[in-house]
Amino acid sequence: MHAHVVKTMPSSADQQLISEFVLAFSKLNDCLAHQRDPDPVHSALAIDDPDEHGFWYWKPIPMETGRSCLESIYAKLPGRFPRLYEELVLSYRWAEVDLKTFTLLANPPSEGLGLLLEQIDRDKHLTKVLEANGYMRFAKGPDIDYDPVCFDLRRCRQGGDCPIVKLDHEEILCNSRIREVAELAPSFRNLMMKTIEDARTPGTP
Repeated sequence: MHAHVVKTMPSSADQQLISEFVLAFSKLNDCLAHQRDPDPVHSALAIDDPDEHGFWYWKPIPMETGRSCLESIYAKLPGRFPRLYEELVLSYRWAEVDLKTFTLLANPPSEGLGLLLEQIDRDKHLTKVLEANGYMRFAKGPDIDYDPVCFDLRRCRQGGDCPIVKLDHEEILCNSRIREVAELAPSFRNLMMKTIEDARTPGTP
C-alpha cells in the first residue's frame, strides 16, 4: 500500500522548469519520424504533413490530465513517481525521445495514463526484476542502449524525489540480477536541470 501523499500544485518555478525541460526535447533531438514506419504516437504529435522524403517532425503537446489518472496507475506500480515527474506526465504528452544521456519513454496522447503504464511495463521480465528490487523504469539508455534508467525507490527522500540510476539490462534479462551501471543524477529534479543545461550547451554529445 502506498503512503498517503499530500497533493500540492506545482510552484511557478517548477512549472517553468517543466516547460524548459520539454523545450529541451527539440534542442537535443530532431524529433523526426518516418512515414514508412507509421507510429500512432508520432502521427498524433505530427506538426505537419511528411516532407518529400517521407519524414515529418513531431513535438510534445500540452495536455492537462486529472490527478485521478495517476492514482489508477499507482495501483499497478511499486511506488509513486517523483513529484516533478508527476507534474510532467499530467501536463504534457510526447513520443519516446533521445535526450543524449538517456531516452525518455513516451507518454502518448490518450485519455488517462494507461499508455504510459504500457511503456513502463513493456518488457515483463525486466519489470518484474526491477520492481522486486525497488526500481521503476521511466527511461532507457541513449540511442540503441537498452539499459533501463530508473527511479531508485529504495532511496526516496521526503518530498518523493529519488536518485536516477542506470542498470545493466543483460544482467537482469540473463541472470535476474541488478547491477548498477551509473547514477545519472541524485534526483529527477537534478536530471531535468542537467538536461536543460545540455540543451543550452553547443556540441553536447
